Amino acid sequence: MKVGIPSEIFPNELRVAATPKTVKRLQKQGFEVYIQHNAGIKANFSDKDFEEAGAKIVATAVEIYGKSDIVLKVKEPAMEEVDMMKEGLVMLSYLWPAQNQPLLQKLADKKVNAIAMDAIPRISRAQKMDVLSSMANIAGYRAVIEGSYHFGRFLNGQITAAGKVEPAKILVIGAGVAGLAAIGAANSLGAIVRAFDTRKEVAEQIESMGAQFLTVEINEDGATASGYSKEMSKAFIDAEMALFKAQAAEVDIIITTAQIPGRPAPKLILADHVAVMKPGSVIVDLAASSGGNCELTKNGEVYTTDNGVTIIGKLNQLPSQASQLYGNNLCHLLDDMGKAEKWKIDMEDAVVSRAMVTYNGKINWPPAPLPVSPAKQKVAEVVVEDPKVVAARKNKKEATSMVIKLSVIGLFLLMLGQFAPSAFMQHFTVFVLAVFIGWQVIWNVSHSLHTPLMAVTNAISGIIIVGGLLQTTDDLTSPMTIIAFVAILVASINIVGGFVVTHRMLKMFKK
Repeated sequence: MKVGIPSEIFPNELRVAATPKTVKRLQKQGFEVYIQHNAGIKANFSDKDFEEAGAKIVATAVEIYGKSDIVLKVKEPAMEEVDMMKEGLVMLSYLWPAQNQPLLQKLADKKVNAIAMDAIPRISRAQKMDVLSSMANIAGYRAVIEGSYHFGRFLNGQITAAGKVEPAKILVIGAGVAGLAAIGAANSLGAIVRAFDTRKEVAEQIESMGAQFLTVEINEDGATASGYSKEMSKAFIDAEMALFKAQAAEVDIIITTAQIPGRPAPKLILADHVAVMKPGSVIVDLAASSGGNCELTKNGEVYTTDNGVTIIGKLNQLPSQASQLYGNNLCHLLDDMGKAEKWKIDMEDAVVSRAMVTYNGKINWPPAPLPVSPAKQKVAEVVVEDPKVVAARKNKKEATSMVIKLSVIGLFLLMLGQFAPSAFMQHFTVFVLAVFIGWQVIWNVSHSLHTPLMAVTNAISGIIIVGGLLQTTDDLTSPMTIIAFVAILVASINIVGGFVVTHRMLKMFKK
């Protein structure tokens, strides 16, 4: 099968749907790769780079669309590009199907099987194909970098010989992939980061990344089964606007990321919010292409308001990095569709069926809903027993086990005594008792004290004490009794001292 990569015709699009690395991967999947002349030049990939990776360079888009079985694109095709496509072609690209019904109709009329990469469902299995997350990750990082550039001061606080520099305060609105990437980048640069999201479930994620989670005093959650936020009530929005206005007067940089698929971006930063911001402050609007979260955003422009606030409505796409991630997403989807060897369009597949917006001459949009968050299952009731009852049962079981063990040992010694010499029995009895007492001494030590040194010391000391006790007599002046007493004393000191020293060492590691 042949895979074709045409040049992107939109002047502001710097990305390309394949890189030399992904070309090699496509070939390993069994595809022949064709790429249009200078398709990757804006992303800093030359034709020579692609040729060295094994791709074949073709001169025009007509050859790409006319000879390829599969076409990989970034932006949605223009109408004139659809005219070049052959019947049965499979195309993977951004399509924004909710906003581009005429384009879908034309693709269906040409019987092009079009997969909208922006319509990949947000389920666990499809994360590796989620181009929106891949690009949002870059956008969030880039928002902090460009925001700090236009801010013109340190983000982190510093104390120098020349004086103290206060850390910058950054507010991130929306804690999706882009928002979390922005929080991570801003926090790593030393800024004080605050974040707001209507979904209460993201509070832990925000706080785990070192930011302060902001919320309003209204008990309303914006989470939905699709993973996006829903439109909130008027009371919530009013409280939200008041919070943003208070924050706008205090923070230095605001980064907005809120978007709703198929609809204009919600207006979160109004003109009166911008009016209270300090001169030199910055707003980075990641929703500029869909209308902007800021009322004053100009898509594709960076400008400064009359009160000195810079509003950024465009970002550098980092085209080389973005093309690599986007190409990886495409390769993952082609993997799932069977590669070249077992290529199949499976309309029963949860991912393919929802992303395939035109199929066999018909429009397949909107797709059936697919909830992302599984319903909470009822937790089975757990019966908790009284700890005293459990402890008593455990002690009874251990006592029974001990009696059985002692009975077996006693029976064994009795049988052995019937045949063994008396001298042997005396020494053997001492040995068995020493092992038994040494075992008990070690077994009853707390696990936190069970170092090899303590175990060996207790075992040896236990044997010494047992042996000393057996050697004592009623004659306190006997040399044997005196030696046995000294042995017992020293061994006892060794055991007690070992525990005392170990406990002191453990206290050193406690807060």
